[in-house]
Amino acid sequence: MKLISTTLLLSSLLTIGCTSCSKDTYKKGQTAEEPEPQKSKLEVFLDGSEGYAALTAQCQKVLDGAYMAQTFIEETNSYPGWTGYPVKLYEYQTGKDARTGETKKGKVYLLNPSAEKLAAWVATACWNVKSSLEQSYLDKVCKQILIQSGAQFPISGIVYEDMDGTGYFPYVFKDGVTVYVADTTKWRVESEVYPGNYSCTEAQLDYCTHLTNSQLHPWTGTYARICSTTREQYTAFGGKKAVGTSDSRDTRSIIWMDAIRELYQKAWKSNENELITAWAKANL
Repeated sequence: MKLISTTLLLSSLLTIGCTSCSKDTYKKGQTAEEPEPQKSKLEVFLDGSEGYAALTAQCQKVLDGAYMAQTFIEETNSYPGWTGYPVKLYEYQTGKDARTGETKKGKVYLLNPSAEKLAAWVATACWNVKSSLEQSYLDKVCKQILIQSGAQFPISGIVYEDMDGTGYFPYVFKDGVTVYVADTTKWRVESEVYPGNYSCTEAQLDYCTHLTNSQLHPWTGTYARICSTTREQYTAFGGKKAVGTSDSRDTRSIIWMDAIRELYQKAWKSNENELITAWAKANL
């Protein structure tokens, strides 16, 4: 009788054990699958949403006004300081100058974003600053970029601008900011007929597309392309480089150029352009 009871007990334990094994969904050496993390609203927006498509179309209109991207000459991924980035050289003609009635020829290396990349930068700036993708925020950032740069990022060369309607003036750019050539004879030539009206010779255009820091004065202009970000906005956003301040020529350190280059290169491989986000933080 005791033998039978012991046999029944062992049988019951084996049955329980086997039942438990049949219900065990884990395999040896494996762990349970963890649920995928939920996407943020920004990630959903950038993942092929209708809103992202609409913003991309809006950004394409901004890029359609990139007046310097006219005659393509060459592309290089070995431009000094920009190794690995698809830098493109363009020649372009301005509109008719208000004083001379003639067009002027410019030449510049550019690294302009695609419409998709620009849309990602705009959306990310608005989300990171306002936790919102409200159309009014997107519109404000797009309008700023359109007015200030047309989303054109000059690596090096001449950028003609008519700031006050009196004629096109040749500004020298390097790494996304206005710079000043130490030897002005290598930069521009004044019209003999229209004093104060400047243009560039072929030799000057070529000189300004291959500038080194040693050929420049130790200060730069104020605003960083493509959103006209200031040094103060960069610093307020957490920038650590000693870029100086916008107060005067003597306080506008040339280090600003290094900060812009580093952040734009970082942005090229990211959905965020911190220079745009810094502007948005100060203005949205």
